[in-house]
Amino acid sequence: MSRADDYRLETLAVRAGIERSQFGEHSEALYLTSSFVFRSAAQAAARFANQEPGNIYSRFTNPTVAVFEERLAALEGAECCIATSSGMAAILSCVMGLLKAGDHIVCSSGIFGATVTLFGTIMKRFGVGTTFVSGTALAGWQAAVTPATRMLYVETPSNPLTEVYDIAALGAIARKAGALLVVDNCFCTPALQRPLEFGADVVIHSATKFLDGQGRTLGGAVLGKKAVIHEGVFGFLRTAGPTLSPFNAWVILKGLETLRIRVEAQSAGALELARWLERQPGIERVYYPGLPSHPQHELAKRQQKGPGAIVSFDMKGGKDAAWRVVDATRLLSITANLGDTKTTITHPASTTHGRISAEARAAAGIGDGLLRVAVGLEHIEDIKADLARGLTK
Repeated sequence: MSRADDYRLETLAVRAGIERSQFGEHSEALYLTSSFVFRSAAQAAARFANQEPGNIYSRFTNPTVAVFEERLAALEGAECCIATSSGMAAILSCVMGLLKAGDHIVCSSGIFGATVTLFGTIMKRFGVGTTFVSGTALAGWQAAVTPATRMLYVETPSNPLTEVYDIAALGAIARKAGALLVVDNCFCTPALQRPLEFGADVVIHSATKFLDGQGRTLGGAVLGKKAVIHEGVFGFLRTAGPTLSPFNAWVILKGLETLRIRVEAQSAGALELARWLERQPGIERVYYPGLPSHPQHELAKRQQKGPGAIVSFDMKGGKDAAWRVVDATRLLSITANLGDTKTTITHPASTTHGRISAEARAAAGIGDGLLRVAVGLEHIEDIKADLARGLTK
């Protein structure tokens, strides 16, 4: 196909990145090979010396993975994409590839629990410090910046409270500090939000979630300008090997083809569910960017094409009430994953954020009564009825 900017997202999700082999296949080819053969010793030497483009070894170059990378880059409007074995591998590759000992990260407190552990514990061992701040208080971001700050990191909307952060404003703070703004776009995907257009430097994806969309496999990606991503992140991946397998890349490619229609349908269902939850007497508060009651509702309307498929809510009665709702479900899947066509329900304080300290959970607003629902493609009335079993007890 011709240039990516000649086509709209729906077309790019189906067509971008395809290079047919001599066999003229219509579906993307699946190249299950560990290595590639060279015509001569001279060609092998040229490939390894980066003097000739081409595949070498599937730890860092594979045609199927390359199609996924090119397609996702087209969807995000990025110059370069590096695929990884999982979403956490993408975050690790980003910080290991772009930072060094002595550097500093400013990170929102409202992020996935494993990311808190990675930044607050593991990266600390390598001399990279992190300051966690309230994502919505811009003054806090500015105050946390030091001469050593090289990265600002956010999830927007956040996990699990769906806080929405001002990408443009954070990008301005990052540029003033000489730092990179990294945005995890897992909840929205490029179907609803393109952070690079608002001033982000790097976009992170857990392709395990909405990009695949059916809970079949693991994957991740780091995207941005080629000078940043290829020089830094690719060098780490080539050596350390947190690589996306060709088979997983092929599966996620199939998921990308239906990304927009899935995410839009799930967002519509989530909005209806959120409105219904606000009317239930056993619920203290509902967190959803599509509701006027959400503190960043207006920002979400400016920054996102839709509110997304994640709805969280606080139960009156704390943990006991929350677990009662979870245990009463018959349809919803009790699992920590999200982004599937099947609706999932999670108690974050004891699962996704269970390994971080109680103080860190409190700072992030994650109480014992909080539940997170990732709306799938079932009929919304069936989802309501399943939740009502526990809400009415």
